[in-house]
Amino acid sequence: MQAEPTGSADPACTYLPSAALGGPVGHALARVARLHRIAAGRLLRGLGIYPGQEFVMMCLWDAGPVRQAELIKAVDLDPSTVTKMLQRLEQAGHVRRRPDPDDRRAVLVEATDDSCALHSDVRRAWTDLEDHTLAGLEPAEREELARLLAKVEANLCREAGDCPGPR
Repeated sequence: MQAEPTGSADPACTYLPSAALGGPVGHALARVARLHRIAAGRLLRGLGIYPGQEFVMMCLWDAGPVRQAELIKAVDLDPSTVTKMLQRLEQAGHVRRRPDPDDRRAVLVEATDDSCALHSDVRRAWTDLEDHTLAGLEPAEREELARLLAKVEANLCREAGDCPGPR
Protein backbone atom coordinates (compact mmCIF):
# COMPACT_ATOMS: atom_id res chain seq x y z
CA MET A 1 0.00 0.00 0.00
CA GLN A 2 1.21 3.46 -0.86
CA ALA A 3 0.76 6.43 1.46
CA GLU A 4 0.29 9.84 -0.02
CA PRO A 5 2.22 13.05 0.67
CA THR A 6 -0.07 15.95 1.42
CA GLY A 7 1.64 18.46 -0.81
CA SER A 8 4.49 19.99 1.20
CA ALA A 9 8.18 19.94 0.35
CA ASP A 10 9.08 17.74 3.34
CA PRO A 11 7.34 14.36 3.03
CA ALA A 12 8.42 13.36 6.55
CA CYS A 13 6.18 16.10 7.97
CA THR A 14 3.25 15.50 5.65
CA TYR A 15 3.09 11.72 5.29
CA LEU A 16 -0.51 10.53 5.22
CA PRO A 17 -0.85 6.80 5.87
CA SER A 18 -3.32 5.01 3.65
CA ALA A 19 -5.53 4.20 6.64
CA ALA A 20 -5.86 7.95 7.33
CA LEU A 21 -6.93 8.91 3.81
CA GLY A 22 -10.50 9.34 5.06
CA GLY A 23 -9.36 11.65 7.84
CA PRO A 24 -6.58 13.94 6.68
CA VAL A 25 -7.64 16.79 8.97
CA GLY A 26 -7.76 14.53 12.01
CA HIS A 27 -4.36 13.15 11.12
CA ALA A 28 -2.98 16.69 10.75
CA LEU A 29 -4.49 17.69 14.12
CA ALA A 30 -2.86 14.68 15.79
CA ARG A 31 0.53 15.54 14.27
CA VAL A 32 0.25 19.20 15.23
CA ALA A 33 -0.89 18.36 18.78
CA ARG A 34 2.04 15.98 19.21
CA LEU A 35 4.57 18.54 17.97
CA HIS A 36 3.00 21.30 20.09
CA ARG A 37 3.28 19.10 23.18
CA ILE A 38 6.94 18.37 22.40
CA ALA A 39 7.70 22.08 21.98
CA ALA A 40 5.80 22.94 25.17
CA GLY A 41 7.67 20.21 27.02
CA ARG A 42 11.02 21.67 26.05
CA LEU A 43 10.01 25.12 27.27
CA LEU A 44 8.49 23.82 30.50
CA ARG A 45 11.43 21.57 31.35
CA GLY A 46 13.52 24.73 31.31
CA LEU A 47 11.26 26.01 34.10
CA GLY A 48 11.57 22.80 36.12
CA ILE A 49 8.06 21.49 35.46
CA TYR A 50 6.62 18.76 33.25
CA PRO A 51 3.94 19.14 30.55
CA GLY A 52 0.51 19.13 32.15
CA GLN A 53 1.71 20.59 35.42
CA GLU A 54 1.29 24.07 34.00
CA PHE A 55 -2.44 23.39 33.53
CA VAL A 56 -2.73 22.44 37.20
CA MET A 57 -0.91 25.61 38.17
CA MET A 58 -3.01 27.76 35.79
CA CYS A 59 -6.14 26.43 37.46
CA LEU A 60 -4.79 27.14 40.94
CA TRP A 61 -3.54 30.61 40.05
CA ASP A 62 -6.94 31.56 38.64
CA ALA A 63 -9.23 29.76 41.09
CA GLY A 64 -7.36 30.02 44.36
CA PRO A 65 -7.59 27.13 46.83
CA VAL A 66 -9.72 24.27 45.50
CA ARG A 67 -10.53 20.78 46.63
CA GLN A 68 -8.28 18.22 45.05
CA ALA A 69 -11.32 16.40 43.61
CA GLU A 70 -12.48 19.62 41.91
CA LEU A 71 -8.98 20.22 40.55
CA ILE A 72 -8.94 16.72 39.06
CA LYS A 73 -12.25 17.46 37.30
CA ALA A 74 -11.05 20.86 36.11
CA VAL A 75 -7.88 19.54 34.48
CA ASP A 76 -9.68 16.41 33.23
CA LEU A 77 -6.88 13.99 34.06
CA ASP A 78 -6.68 10.66 35.87
CA PRO A 79 -6.71 11.15 39.66
CA SER A 80 -3.45 9.23 40.11
CA THR A 81 -1.77 11.45 37.49
CA VAL A 82 -2.91 14.62 39.27
CA THR A 83 -1.83 13.22 42.64
CA LYS A 84 1.67 12.54 41.26
CA MET A 85 1.77 16.03 39.70
CA LEU A 86 0.76 17.59 43.01
CA GLN A 87 3.43 15.63 44.88
CA ARG A 88 6.11 16.94 42.50
CA LEU A 89 4.74 20.50 42.56
CA GLU A 90 4.55 20.40 46.35
CA GLN A 91 8.15 19.15 46.61
CA ALA A 92 9.20 22.03 44.33
CA GLY A 93 7.38 24.50 46.60
CA HIS A 94 4.75 25.53 44.04
CA VAL A 95 1.66 24.12 45.78
CA ARG A 96 0.47 23.43 49.30
CA ARG A 97 -2.08 20.79 50.31
CA ARG A 98 -4.02 20.87 53.55
CA PRO A 99 -7.21 19.41 54.99
CA ASP A 100 -10.36 21.30 54.04
CA PRO A 101 -11.65 22.93 57.26
CA ASP A 102 -15.25 22.39 56.05
CA ASP A 103 -14.73 18.68 55.32
CA ARG A 104 -11.74 16.98 56.92
CA ARG A 105 -11.99 14.12 54.38
CA ALA A 106 -11.29 16.56 51.54
CA VAL A 107 -7.94 18.13 50.66
CA LEU A 108 -7.53 21.75 49.62
CA VAL A 109 -4.81 22.56 47.13
CA GLU A 110 -3.44 26.05 46.58
CA ALA A 111 -0.61 27.77 44.78
CA THR A 112 2.08 29.08 47.10
CA ASP A 113 3.38 32.62 47.12
CA ASP A 114 6.66 31.16 45.85
CA SER A 115 4.88 30.07 42.66
CA CYS A 116 4.40 33.70 41.54
CA ALA A 117 7.73 33.63 39.68
CA LEU A 118 6.65 30.41 37.99
CA HIS A 119 3.42 32.12 36.92
CA SER A 120 5.40 34.76 35.03
CA ASP A 121 7.69 32.14 33.51
CA VAL A 122 4.79 29.94 32.36
CA ARG A 123 3.04 32.94 30.86
CA ARG A 124 6.21 33.87 28.98
CA ALA A 125 6.72 30.24 27.83
CA TRP A 126 3.16 30.04 26.48
CA THR A 127 3.63 33.40 24.72
CA ASP A 128 6.87 32.16 23.14
CA LEU A 129 5.19 28.89 22.14
CA GLU A 130 2.30 30.80 20.57
CA ASP A 131 4.68 33.03 18.62
CA HIS A 132 6.70 30.04 17.40
CA THR A 133 3.61 27.98 16.57
CA LEU A 134 1.87 30.74 14.62
CA ALA A 135 4.91 32.31 12.98
CA GLY A 136 4.07 33.47 9.48
CA LEU A 137 0.33 33.75 10.13
CA GLU A 138 -1.26 37.16 9.84
CA PRO A 139 -3.41 38.40 12.77
CA ALA A 140 -6.60 37.66 10.80
CA GLU A 141 -5.37 34.12 10.07
CA ARG A 142 -4.61 33.58 13.76
CA GLU A 143 -8.13 34.70 14.68
CA GLU A 144 -9.63 32.45 12.02
CA LEU A 145 -7.60 29.47 13.19
CA ALA A 146 -8.72 30.05 16.80
CA ARG A 147 -12.34 30.35 15.63
CA LEU A 148 -12.17 27.14 13.60
CA LEU A 149 -10.44 25.21 16.38
CA ALA A 150 -13.17 26.34 18.80
CA LYS A 151 -15.75 24.85 16.43
CA VAL A 152 -13.78 21.61 16.19
CA GLU A 153 -13.51 21.49 19.99
CA ALA A 154 -17.27 22.03 20.34
CA ASN A 155 -17.92 19.18 17.89
CA LEU A 156 -15.64 16.87 19.83
CA CYS A 157 -17.24 17.91 23.13
CA ARG A 158 -20.67 17.03 21.80
CA GLU A 159 -19.34 13.69 20.56
CA ALA A 160 -17.63 12.94 23.87
CA GLY A 161 -20.72 14.01 25.79
CA ASP A 162 -18.56 15.32 28.60
CA CYS A 163 -16.38 18.38 28.39
CA PRO A 164 -14.36 19.95 31.15
CA GLY A 165 -15.21 23.40 32.50
CA PRO A 166 -15.04 26.66 30.62
CA ARG A 167 -12.15 27.28 28.24
